[in-house]
Amino acid sequence: MIIAPKLDIHPDTLSKWTRLHERANAPAVSDLPDRETIRQLERENRELRPANEILRKASAYFAEGELDRIFRP
Repeated sequence: MIIAPKLDIHPDTLSKWTRLHERANAPAVSDLPDRETIRQLERENRELRPANEILRKASAYFAEGELDRIFRP
């Protein structure tokens, strides 16, 4: 480590402090979402995508009809 001599400490000491800092600031295991929750959310996303696509197409269809009605002489 190049920084350790500038701080007048042993490189191993700096390395130890770095590891301790990383461990102290790592997210707790309980903060990480579990696999089952992720699986459920992914399944829900797969189910909702086709419904959203249908709604998007229906919205475009009705919007097009509305424009025809407004601008038709």
